[in-house]
Amino acid sequence: MRIIPLVITVAIVWALHQRWGSLPAFGPLFSPQHGFWQQAEPVRQAAQEQLSFNDLKGKAEVWFDERMVPHVFADNEDDAYFIQGYLHARNRLWQMELQTYAAGGRLSEILGPNLLGYDRKKRREGMVYAAEKAVQAIEADPASKAMCDAYTAGINAYVRTLTPRDYPLEYKLMGYAPEPWTTLKTALLIKYMSYDLAATADDLELTNARQFFTRGIVNQMYPDFPAVIAPIIPAGTPFAPATLHAIPPPDSLIGALYKTDAEIKERDKGSNNWAVSGSKTKSGAPILANDPHLDLSLPSLFYEIQLHTPTMNVYGVSLPGAPGVIIGFNDHIGWGLTNGYMDVLDYYRMQFRNGKKEYLFNGAWKAAEERVETIAIRGKAPYHDTVAYTVWGPVMYDNTYPDEKSHEGFLAMRWTAHDPSNELLGIFRLNRARNYDEYVKAISVWNCPAQNFVFAGKDSGDIAIWQSGHHPLRWKDQGKYVMPGSDSLYAWQGFIPMGENPHIYNPAQGYVSSANQVAADSTFPYRMYGYYDLYRGLRIQERLNAMNGITPQDMMALQQDNRHRFAEAALPFLARFLNAAGLTEAQKEYWKLIFAWDLQATPDSKAATVFNLWWEQLDRDIWNDELQRDSVALLHPQEKTTLYWLMRDSAMRFVDDIRTPVVETLDDIVLRSFALAADSAAKLDAENRLELGRFRGTDIRHLSRSLPALSRMGLYTGGGRNIVNATKRTHGPSWRMVVELGKETKAWGIYPGGQSGNPGSKYYDNGVDDWVAGKYYSLHVYDKAKEERSVVRKIFFSAGS
Repeated sequence: MRIIPLVITVAIVWALHQRWGSLPAFGPLFSPQHGFWQQAEPVRQAAQEQLSFNDLKGKAEVWFDERMVPHVFADNEDDAYFIQGYLHARNRLWQMELQTYAAGGRLSEILGPNLLGYDRKKRREGMVYAAEKAVQAIEADPASKAMCDAYTAGINAYVRTLTPRDYPLEYKLMGYAPEPWTTLKTALLIKYMSYDLAATADDLELTNARQFFTRGIVNQMYPDFPAVIAPIIPAGTPFAPATLHAIPPPDSLIGALYKTDAEIKERDKGSNNWAVSGSKTKSGAPILANDPHLDLSLPSLFYEIQLHTPTMNVYGVSLPGAPGVIIGFNDHIGWGLTNGYMDVLDYYRMQFRNGKKEYLFNGAWKAAEERVETIAIRGKAPYHDTVAYTVWGPVMYDNTYPDEKSHEGFLAMRWTAHDPSNELLGIFRLNRARNYDEYVKAISVWNCPAQNFVFAGKDSGDIAIWQSGHHPLRWKDQGKYVMPGSDSLYAWQGFIPMGENPHIYNPAQGYVSSANQVAADSTFPYRMYGYYDLYRGLRIQERLNAMNGITPQDMMALQQDNRHRFAEAALPFLARFLNAAGLTEAQKEYWKLIFAWDLQATPDSKAATVFNLWWEQLDRDIWNDELQRDSVALLHPQEKTTLYWLMRDSAMRFVDDIRTPVVETLDDIVLRSFALAADSAAKLDAENRLELGRFRGTDIRHLSRSLPALSRMGLYTGGGRNIVNATKRTHGPSWRMVVELGKETKAWGIYPGGQSGNPGSKYYDNGVDDWVAGKYYSLHVYDKAKEERSVVRKIFFSAGS
């Protein structure tokens, strides 16, 4: 009978080493020698470590401070980038690689068939195609090629040291192994950034809207400029005449209705940045501030680092998976980024024959380039998807995508991210830039995503802001609607010359700023269209105009300003139409609350939640009856558009609810929406969930989006949409930085996470609570010639095996 226990034991061992559906093999996962137990970091680590690699050319040192920020000292640039790659991999390998899987449409390969739709979308968007173009541009430039080669070698040097027991936890949970790194993976990461920040295009939705409404009404619903603007370049700034002009072809409206597979993207991603000149600061030195608002996740999006070589000394945050410092400062300048939010993606309706082999263009049939995308699927046979490429770019939608009953016509993409570009060269140059001219040269090679680069100079005291990127040269309304793809007359007619992009240098007002608002007013001589913010930029300008004797602490306070500037504009207007006599006694309590509100969206504010509930309900009551149509993609106008339209015309046509027999007035809709919002507020109040920090709060989710135990959920935060402190449920300031560029540079920063990607490390999320509390850490630039008390650990690198 002894054979029975043996058989059972063998069966259990076999079972524990199999994957069951999407679950990992539990044997390796729970193994004391190889499983998740290995992720626990010792409380105390050796103060010094010696490492040798054949790829290195000389000796180097890395000093780690009390937050495990590495300060890299290398005698040559190649070694600095090698070490940066090694450190990124050592701390963030799984994060780096997962993002490239996501960008390249490979998630089904590790996560199974549920991600096939996502992977097909990424392949049809031409993400790998775009990354291949970027690799060509990177490798054509000696500086960026050397940087990427050294960085890639550093990553792979670390990967080669790993055995399965050393793999980051997520590899063990998901049951796969890391791959060698390549420059293509770095390029995919850059294109993923382009997708996140520069792939918002409403061509299909606006083309749909033209089927139901006149051009005049559509222009009111989705205007180029809001009724009140606070442009990045001050209104009234004279612009030189355009040197290029787009000539419009005959008007053409594609008579079709479209549905899309697109998820509802967060359209309030953005950032704030500004620089104030010494004339407005207490110290007389310029101060620069930046807080990019992006997806919040663990591991954190950014990785803090100092890189010191004979040719540069730069400090700031890097993107794990890419070399250099993307936002930061060096011995001479500081810089920061906000998203430009221009529409740089257009759709063209194509006519094909012979399946996907030929398309009509300029009166002749032209052969398409067919790219067969083989998508590996865990546990299943691969899926093969043929994507046709045209003169415009890849065909995104056709009669097989998103499903088998999709579009009768074929829709091709024209997107600036598909053009060859070398954003890494811009970062390479910025990290070394010493003055305004070198800053301009650095950002001149930046293509996509278009960014507002703010600048402050230490030596000169200069401040500036440029909107950098390739902006298509368009005629009025080009880019709003689907265009005929069979005629080259509808092509972009070049790009706005870089030197004519919106910019300003040392303005008389003593500051420059941006917060994703429109770059310039209607006097700018070129057509630029996009999805712009308003109220954050307006509030920042109002505060900076009023401030003098500014200190870095003032700038920190402004980054966390919670004044609800949109509510400030909306409430006095809405109050005219809210007859409190029509409310119940319980609803009146919330009416009193909201009109006694100090307009601060603090975590403990109940009024902020009530206002948000009210406006969301009002928006639905105005627009849903007209815009909710089966299987047709239509957009709600932006909040500011709705508000200012109502201010101009309180009887505008969309106020009436066409689903009812009566004709509603704005008084009716305002009262009804507030009553519903008050009822919702009462329920939340009874559950102790009405405070903004409890009702909405902030979730910093694990990057997998499926591991709550590795996330920080329900954080008690304020801020929100239309607020300088743009903290929301899953988006917000992913890095706050303030730099005073005086005789001695002083800098502060924080991000909501930690340096390590290992959940077993105390440096995984050690910055989260301080970030919620509004604290900043001092960003100390180390000098190798000086002993630094805050150094807690050193690694000595040398050449050799």
